[in-house]
Amino acid sequence: MIKNFIAVILTMLTCLSCNSQQASSGNSANDDVYTTRSGKQVSFTFIKHASLEIKYDGLSIQIDPVQKLPPETDYSRFGKADFIFVTHEHFDHFDTDAIAALSNEQTKVVLNKRCADMLGSDYEFLKHYDEVSAMSNGESMKLRDDISVEAVPAYNITPDRTQFHPKGRDNGYVLDLDGLRIYIAGDTEDIPEMAQLSGIDIAFLPCNQPYTMTPEQLANAAKMFSPKVVYPYHYSETPVEQINDLLKDSGIEVRIRAMK
Repeated sequence: MIKNFIAVILTMLTCLSCNSQQASSGNSANDDVYTTRSGKQVSFTFIKHASLEIKYDGLSIQIDPVQKLPPETDYSRFGKADFIFVTHEHFDHFDTDAIAALSNEQTKVVLNKRCADMLGSDYEFLKHYDEVSAMSNGESMKLRDDISVEAVPAYNITPDRTQFHPKGRDNGYVLDLDGLRIYIAGDTEDIPEMAQLSGIDIAFLPCNQPYTMTPEQLANAAKMFSPKVVYPYHYSETPVEQINDLLKDSGIEVRIRAMK
C-alpha cells in the first residue's frame, strides 16, 4: 500500500515537472526582457525550436507556432495572438492547428505566399480573410504606428542543399517595435542579403545543417550585420556553444536558450 502511494506521488511530481517545462503566456523568470526607445518593455518567451512569443505593449506576437513537434505545446495556455508570423511551409514552422488555436477575429496572420496558398479558405479562423496577409521578400507593412515588419530573403546557398529552401519562396522578418529592431531569420544560410540589414538589435539565427547554418556560418552571418544580441535557434543537436568563441571579439553578445 505504501509503495503504491509513493509511486502515485512520484508520478504526480513527474507530471508537474513536465508541465512546468511547457512555456505559457506572460513574463516569467525564463523570459528575456528588453526596453524600447520610449521605455516600453519587449519580452521573449522561448517556446521551442523556431517557436517564440514576443510580448510588447500588451500585445502577443507569435512566431512560427507549432503544436505537435516535441515537446508538444498546448497553445490553449497562451492568450489569443494579436499577430502571428509564419516564415515558410515546413512542418516545424507552419501548423494550421496552432494558428487556429491562437486566432480570433482580431488576429492578423502574416506569412509567405506559399503558406497563404496552402491555407486556402477552408479554416474557420480565415473567415476574416482580410486579417491574413501574404508577404514576399522585400515587402514591408505597417501594423500600427509603432510596429512595422519587412519580409526579407531566407534560402540555402550550399549547392546540394538549395532544394530545402529555394531562393524567393520563404521569408525572414525584421520586426520594428518602437525602434527595437528584431530579425527573425527563418530557415536560411549566411546569404549575401544579410549585409543589407541595418540597425538590428536582436537576431534569431538558425543553426543546423544540412537545412540551415553551421556555427561558423552563423558567426559569419552575424558579422555581416552586427546585431547587438544574437540568439542561435532551430539548432537540434548542433554544438551551438562554439558560437561564443567564434564571436568572442566581435562585440556581439551571444545568448543561448533552449531552442532545439
